[in-house]
Amino acid sequence: VEEIWIPTPHWSSALLSSAFSPFSFFSTLVVSTCHSLVVGVVGLYIFWFDEATIADPLWGDPSFVKVNIAVSSSYLISDLFILILYWKVIGDKYYIIHHCTALYAYYFILSEGVLAYIGNFRLLAELSTPFVNQRWFFEALSYPRVSKAYVINGVLMTAVFFVMRIASIPPLYAYIYSVLGTEAYRRLGALIQCSWISSCVVLDVMNVMWMVKISKGCIKVISLFRQEKARRSLQNGKLD
Repeated sequence: VEEIWIPTPHWSSALLSSAFSPFSFFSTLVVSTCHSLVVGVVGLYIFWFDEATIADPLWGDPSFVKVNIAVSSSYLISDLFILILYWKVIGDKYYIIHHCTALYAYYFILSEGVLAYIGNFRLLAELSTPFVNQRWFFEALSYPRVSKAYVINGVLMTAVFFVMRIASIPPLYAYIYSVLGTEAYRRLGALIQCSWISSCVVLDVMNVMWMVKISKGCIKVISLFRQEKARRSLQNGKLD
């Protein structure tokens, strides 16, 4: 007989009990998910329809992009403080590096008004975050790792993470290579040029590292799901 997860009147206790504690990991993930959806959806609109930055990715009018970058920067700063304040609970050096690198890059977009399209392109990576956070929600609610919901989310998390954070790497560096030596690139100045490339390298190294971990986890979950499915089929066959 297939096991089915059924919510009970107390199913949310794992979430609500932590939501009102001095430190609420639940609350931070809710905010993280909301942030990623807002900047991700707005980022997609800019990516497809913002004519100014599409026409000139390096120097196009950054007005609309600045709003999205400012929202993301505000979230990163608040999350950075939470990471430091509750270091013993959720501290992670890679998140610190990620947040500081992103904020450093965003500074030039907000202050100098350059690389708006590139900055927005990097923000699209946030569209993978809701699936990453959903994994924690499933665990907090004691979903079996072999449940269909858990497996489907794992597959989607892996696929979206790959598309948004890994598959986007070659086009980005191909574009960087294509503008090297151009007048628009020279106008950026050495500091912004180095900051642009170095921040991208740092973020992409971490994305590749996380992609490897996520892929291994996804393969493991799919394997467990198949084993459980085979076990149930065998068990049902014996019952018949």
